[in-house]
Amino acid sequence: MDELSKPLLLLVDDDETFRQVLQRAMSRRGYDVIAADSVDAGVQLAKANPPEFAVVDLRMPGASGLELVKALHELDDQTRIVVLTGYASIATAVEAIKLGAVHYLAKPATADEIITAFGRIEGQTGLEVPEDPMSVDRLEWEHIHKVLQEHEGNISATARALKMHRRTLQRKLAKYPVRA
Repeated sequence: MDELSKPLLLLVDDDETFRQVLQRAMSRRGYDVIAADSVDAGVQLAKANPPEFAVVDLRMPGASGLELVKALHELDDQTRIVVLTGYASIATAVEAIKLGAVHYLAKPATADEIITAFGRIEGQTGLEVPEDPMSVDRLEWEHIHKVLQEHEGNISATARALKMHRRTLQRKLAKYPVRA
């Protein structure tokens, strides 16, 4: 397969090791991969050469990966975007899909899982609905992230809306998501 017939994939993740490993894996699977470590760098690459596929990390220094999803979708609404995150929440998953992502995967995701996600066109009606409700800790975590999303990532505004001290909110946000 020559370089001109390979689909272009934009990979944006601030974790250098993960980015390099995934870049090699996707290249071996037939993609021409361009990579960036921030939303701004990803937007510049996409403007110069619009990708057919994109893998976007949700949480990076500076702007959120959701900003990049929105920008990529505005550049070309046919770009197949998969969002990856180690901080999965219902609120961010819903926002990513609303902004134009085709799928949302929790890290660590393999190259094959990402390629499968690119091909997903419809939802899965056969997905099992959990019997047990979410734990109180998980509900709190989900609510905090929903309010944070509503306030566009502004910690101070989110703390005021939750009637919580800013430092308490920052401590809660620094924790990894709790299990359901």
